[in-house]
Amino acid sequence: MQTTLAEAFRNTPEGEVAERILRSCVHCGFCLATCPTYQVLGNELDSPRGRIYLMKQVLEGATPTAKTQLHLDRCLTCRNCETTCPSGVEYGKLLDIGRHIVEKKVGRGITESAARAALKTGLGTPPLFNTALKLGQRVRGLMPGFLQARIPAAETAGDRPAPRHARRMLVLEGCVQPALKPNINAATARVLDRLGISLSAAPEAGCCGALAHHLNDIDAGLASARRNIDAWLPHLDAGAEAIVMTASGCGVMVKDYGWLLRHDPAYAEKAARVSAATKDVSEILLAERGALARLKPHAPRLPAKRIAYHPPCTLQHGQKLTGGVEALLADAGFELVPVAEKHLCCGAAGTYSILQPDIAGQLKTRKLDNLTAGAPELIVTANIGCLTHLQSGTALPVKHWVELLDAILEAPM
Repeated sequence: MQTTLAEAFRNTPEGEVAERILRSCVHCGFCLATCPTYQVLGNELDSPRGRIYLMKQVLEGATPTAKTQLHLDRCLTCRNCETTCPSGVEYGKLLDIGRHIVEKKVGRGITESAARAALKTGLGTPPLFNTALKLGQRVRGLMPGFLQARIPAAETAGDRPAPRHARRMLVLEGCVQPALKPNINAATARVLDRLGISLSAAPEAGCCGALAHHLNDIDAGLASARRNIDAWLPHLDAGAEAIVMTASGCGVMVKDYGWLLRHDPAYAEKAARVSAATKDVSEILLAERGALARLKPHAPRLPAKRIAYHPPCTLQHGQKLTGGVEALLADAGFELVPVAEKHLCCGAAGTYSILQPDIAGQLKTRKLDNLTAGAPELIVTANIGCLTHLQSGTALPVKHWVELLDAILEAPM
């Protein structure tokens, strides 16, 4: 794709990256076939190719409008197009640049700005979110059905083993996951404990920054990244082997710290080190697959035999991790039913299901139809956003896959 950037973007870090990405696009249109919003809306401007044209025009000097912003806002950032693209177009990086530029030029109304600020603060501040969630759970029974579906019932976590092994790893607790599904991190700690690995959190670490970043508050996202880097590096220096991610949405963000802070002289090297140390829990357990095989599965504890697995976009397209979770579940004795359109987004996408409820709802229905077609007893996934979004549309239990391993594995004899 030929382009001539406007003077304002030439010889700037953003402009150089954008120009390189734009020139890699060959207009083939393969991305349209796997773009969730194009599947739902059928509008070229709601496809990766259409959005690339819109961003190209802005970078060449055209004045963006609220309609330009709407088409960019409608993107789920699932990055399915990157998996599909034969030319390796780094669409996600271009979208970050395009959204940031359009945000500054177009702005937002008071109501929309306030809603986005509330989401960023409310979801990214655990004490606030925990208080709101507990209040909602107390009055959940008095709410209409559509609201009850969006507020999960309170859950408890099992015992979390205290650190006792020479091998140590860190875990990012997450913003909403400890309140919504406290058993996920506890189950991960128990599984790793059986493998001789202690899992602990750095108290100073907080939100990964993805919420702010995807709401176009780049500075706040980078501030979260720097805080976490400062919290984790002393533990890595002291021998922690990895930073374990149990939410793939957080994982893809932390793995991008090195890229996002590459021009920061104080943090570039440290960010790259943290990104390199960051692993999804599936990567950790695949590396310990031999040791896992020595843990005796307790078949009567199987919470379900037939399960349907939804691979989050942030795992399969963002982190390029495919097949690992399925292999670990098959090793443990679960039967994975076939699922059509596994590549398509469920519609959760962080705050997307709140900001774009109509599109998110259509994608959720389509995803659940595919997940339940094989008559599973249970649905599993690897990201808290996908889990809660899917659970709001089905009576079938939806769990994090690591909870299933924890339920059936015993310590080695």
